[in-house]
Amino acid sequence: MEPADIGGLVVAAADGDNDAWQVIVGRFSGLIWSITRAYRLPNADAADVYQTTWLRLAEHIRRIDDPERIGAWLATAARRECLQNLRAGARAVPSDDMSRFERVGVDDNPTEEAILTAEREQEDTQRAASVWRALDRLSARCRELLRVLMASPPPSYAEVAAALGLPVGSIGPTRARCLRKLREELAAGIRTGLPPS
Repeated sequence: MEPADIGGLVVAAADGDNDAWQVIVGRFSGLIWSITRAYRLPNADAADVYQTTWLRLAEHIRRIDDPERIGAWLATAARRECLQNLRAGARAVPSDDMSRFERVGVDDNPTEEAILTAEREQEDTQRAASVWRALDRLSARCRELLRVLMASPPPSYAEVAAALGLPVGSIGPTRARCLRKLREELAAGIRTGLPPS
């Protein structure tokens, strides 16, 4: 979508066009979710930040100076909401991962299959923790870029450029360097046998 099209959608949404709102929400939802994941908020807090970000847009849409850069505006608003959520002291919410601590068998005698499933889940959790640790060792710019690019649906390079303030032409090469560094960090973690966090 061209920036002019995005700007037109923002103006139309400000004038009450529900279809324009739906297109904007569909276009930028992945970007906002990727930012909440970057801050590792619990699911409930991430959902609150997501909704609050859209609320902020609804409150301020008529005062946005540059409607073509709505992606950057939303990214900034989402980051601010994440930081405010963290400062306020995110409430403790049981994560989906807690299921591995529940009883695995119906009659207190876990089956072999249930034990193997629990072991696989633990290995998957450890692998994911290794990736997050490796990602944490990257530069802030690489962490931010890779997390935004992991959004679903993936944002266009133009949206990423607007959100992160990067030239569109630098995103591909920067992404390649960041992924290479991430692979190096993962390999270093495996060689040194870093324990799971």
